[in-house]
Amino acid sequence: MEPFLTGTAMLFTDPTGLMIFVCGLLGGMLFGAIPGVNMLTLGAVLLPFTITMEPAHAVMLFSVIYCSGVFGGAITAILFNIPGAPENAPTCFDGYPMTMKGQAGKAIGAAVCCSALGGVASACLMMGATGAIANWAVRAFGPQEIFALIFFGLAVSASIGASSLWKGWLSVFAGLLIATVGTDPVGGIPRFDEWNLFGLEYRSYYLSAGIHFIPLILGFFAVSEVLVQATNISRGLRERPKAALEFPTFAEFWRVRFTVLRSICVGFFAGILPGIGATLAAFLGYSQAQRWSRNRDGFGKGEIEGVVASETANNAATGAAMIPLLALGLPGGALTAMIMGIFQIHGMEPGPLIFINSGDLVWITFAAMFWANLLIVILGWIQTKTVVHILRVPFRWLAPGILMLAIIGAFALRNLVIDVWVMFIAGVAAYFMRATGYSPAGIVLGLILGKIGESAFSKSMQLMHYDFTGFLGRPISALLLILGMIAIVSSIMRELRGKGRVHAPAD
Repeated sequence: MEPFLTGTAMLFTDPTGLMIFVCGLLGGMLFGAIPGVNMLTLGAVLLPFTITMEPAHAVMLFSVIYCSGVFGGAITAILFNIPGAPENAPTCFDGYPMTMKGQAGKAIGAAVCCSALGGVASACLMMGATGAIANWAVRAFGPQEIFALIFFGLAVSASIGASSLWKGWLSVFAGLLIATVGTDPVGGIPRFDEWNLFGLEYRSYYLSAGIHFIPLILGFFAVSEVLVQATNISRGLRERPKAALEFPTFAEFWRVRFTVLRSICVGFFAGILPGIGATLAAFLGYSQAQRWSRNRDGFGKGEIEGVVASETANNAATGAAMIPLLALGLPGGALTAMIMGIFQIHGMEPGPLIFINSGDLVWITFAAMFWANLLIVILGWIQTKTVVHILRVPFRWLAPGILMLAIIGAFALRNLVIDVWVMFIAGVAAYFMRATGYSPAGIVLGLILGKIGESAFSKSMQLMHYDFTGFLGRPISALLLILGMIAIVSSIMRELRGKGRVHAPAD
């Protein structure tokens, strides 16, 4: 407790550090809420400027951006069905239907409170058990366990957002297929970057680098939503959502208390594993909430429990992702990899000795993440009271702005026009997928986890000398694979019996 109080005092008594803290908090929320321009964009812009900062201030800045950026993406996910980041994609499933029912304030209020709750719980666990948990995670989780965890995550999340189990699996398989485009993670061999047209061979260097998930997310959610709403307006089917400011009641939060606790555990567990992070945590939190809910059929139609599960889990992963970074020097995702770069810029090496040699840096970071998650409640409440009024603007005026932001976000990723074309192609494909009950979110899930899973599988096979039975020789990987198979079999049985069918999110 004393080191935390010392870190808090150092944070709030240093004018420069306090200004950096506030800028990181506001910047993360702002960039997280702009489609296509997320916290990673802000981090990439600020990274060169960290050379002139003190190491404690630089690490603290990126840590705060991480916390607030994960929450910021929930705003557009709820209001416009456009996730600000991949970890906010499951929030769309019930957040946007709540907006269409005039419950935007209630959905954002749930996201604000549960984001803060998940983040604070994760920060407390991070402060209390960083060394022990990091050492356990590295000893117990190798490539085999990471592959098994991804298999389990796909098994329990495959049918999310689809009208049937089979369409959900087809969507995930499509995402896994897209993930194979690019360079082989083991041999460095290009795949699917050549084609033969009229006897002439072409090679695309764009495809050699793989198809990035940001243009696909913008297309699947932003562009397709504009097309769906334009179609509904032309048919006279679209009702203008109400800009309501009603917040969830205590009774509603009490009803989902077990969902919050479950999502904190899921998010924290996923966050401590290098390379997994908040995206899988959000999908796992949502799928487990749906699996154990008494109102399973209400998911995808505006169930507040879905928003609570997703936002609690993805924010619970933020503090956990700092554990392997600080204790062992293993980044858990893109933003924590940037923090690793900050250490290298300043000639520092994260690891067990950092708690001894740079204790001030560690505890200022811990204190900043704790207070950032608490302040999300206040800033999120203010943001809710202002941002929901955007819903009063007619959609025919909003649509060009949404498309403009999406185009800027897709182009700014790599300064390639082809990314914009990929976004629009994905948007048209998602429009027809939503009309026929397939899941754009399933493709995104397969694409993101497919790349991580293939790399983990390749490493596992090399370590096991290409013997598949090696997965069963490790207790954790064997357990996760068995649980994944049980989830698949039980889902098939429910589908065949016509029970527990997952409904697609309402358009």
